[in-house]
This record gives sequence, structure tokens and C-alpha cells, in this order.
Amino acid sequence: MLKRSVFVLLMIAVSVVSIGQELQARVTVNASRVPTTVDKKIFNTLQTQLTNFLNNRKWTSDVFQAQEKIECSFFLNIESVVETNVYKAALTVQAARPVFNSSYITALINFQDPDVTFRYVEYQPVEFNDNRVQGSDPLAGNLTAVFAYYVNTILGLDYNSFSAKGGDIYFQRAQNIVNNAPESRNINGWKAFDGQRNRYWLMENIMNTRYNLIHDVMYAYYRQGLDNMYSNETGAREQILQALTQLQNVNAENPNIMFTQFFMQGKSQELIRIFKKSPPQEKTRAVELLQKLDVTNANKYKQELK
Repeated sequence: MLKRSVFVLLMIAVSVVSIGQELQARVTVNASRVPTTVDKKIFNTLQTQLTNFLNNRKWTSDVFQAQEKIECSFFLNIESVVETNVYKAALTVQAARPVFNSSYITALINFQDPDVTFRYVEYQPVEFNDNRVQGSDPLAGNLTAVFAYYVNTILGLDYNSFSAKGGDIYFQRAQNIVNNAPESRNINGWKAFDGQRNRYWLMENIMNTRYNLIHDVMYAYYRQGLDNMYSNETGAREQILQALTQLQNVNAENPNIMFTQFFMQGKSQELIRIFKKSPPQEKTRAVELLQKLDVTNANKYKQELK
């Protein structure tokens, strides 16, 4: 596949990996909080089924070489038993892509979804149909709908990072899942009223034409910025600074949008390394922007980028 063929992906050993299509996905299902009255073996089965579901399904029409597969991980932490065979869990999703001319891997997504409720009986089919997202059993279908949503989000972010708005088709697919999501009294995260930081709002931000600049931010940060750090570090830093400036412009006009926090999550150390060698004026501008965009790490930027 041409868009990524010039990159060499540093492959990381994972605990459960199958021969894949676009993804090199690791799935971990943690059931330590589940009562001992429930046979924990079923969660090992679920882990294997989800791994196969992610890695063996064809998610795009492109051909990915082995070294081009997208590294990602899904940590499903079962928090409680709602009723027989119905579980409430939190899902942590992480994905990364390589930086050109280096062995460095940069994060695309590092996000925790706290509202994943699903029905699972051991060995039940783990399937997803784009045309029947709801399915006959909403609770059984919710888990794969959530996973399919994040796979398409990861693909959209990855393609966007290589070409301007290159991920649109995958964001549209994720939006389709939101629009047709399973509905049940125990299912949350798909609706505007379910909270301010959920699946609905993430895709709303990405698809809303009012926030079109965020697509330029993604492309500038990864492709024009990080990918050029080896060949032109000064110019690459300028591109990254410009991307952050654009993100702050969106943030200033729309201070409560989810995307800002979503994009900045887990990037503090990376950004500190990027701007550590900046001349004083550029460093001052970077700190000013970063403290507004990533309030949680404001003091860290101030101390590390003196």
C-alpha cells in the first residue's frame, strides 16, 4: 500500500496476535473484579474471539504489507456483573504509527471509554455487520459495535496522518455506527445526552464542518511535522507549532469540544522532547500554547521547557 510503504514499522511482541489484515491488534480482557461464581475461562475465550475479530477481518479495500499494519491495543476491564451474562466494562484504546526515518512510534489514540455494557455467552459469535449495527440483541451487539467504532476511528486517524483528510471514509463509517448504535436501558456512550466525552461527541467533533481545521491539525502534526524531524528539524517544529496554533484557534472558539483533550492525551512527553531544543522565542510560544491546550500538564511544560 503506497501511503505507508516507505515507513518501517517497529514490530512489538504482543501477547495474543493472529495473522491480520490492516491491524496488529492486542486484546486483553481483565476479569479480576468479576465474582468467583462466574467461570473466568469465558473471558479467555472472549479475548481470543475479539483478537481474531480485529485482526482477521478486512476493514479497508487497501492491501497492507506486514510491516504496514497498525499497532493497536484494546484493554477491556470488566468492572461488574449487571445481570447473568451481562457485564459493564471500561475499554482503553491505544494505537500508534511509525515516524519516518526513525524507530520512534507516535501515538494516534490513547483513550478510555468508561461505558461498555454487553452480553456475552461463551463461544457466541463475535461478529459485526455494517448494515445491521443494532442486531437482534442490542446488548450482545454492543461490544462489537464499540470495537468496530474504534477500529474505524483508528483507521481514520492513521489515514489522516498520512494524507490531508485521507481518513474521511472511515470517520463516516464510525459515524454510521453512532447513528445506528444498539439501544437498551443499559447501553451508554452513543448519544449526546450520555455525557460530554463519549463516542457520540468524538465523532461529532471530527465530522462537524465547523471544526474542519482539526483535520489540518492532524496532517500537519504527523506528516508535515514529525515525519520531517529527521530531515529538517527546524522546519518540522515550525509545522508542529502551526498545528498547535490551529488547534488552539479551534479551542478558543469552542472551549468545550472533546477533540482537543482527545488529541492531546498522552502527548506531553513527546511535545516536551520536540520543543526542548527550540530557540527561546519559539519555546515561549510553545509553552503558551501547550498550557492552554493541555491544562493537566501545564506545570510540566513550564518546568521542562524553561
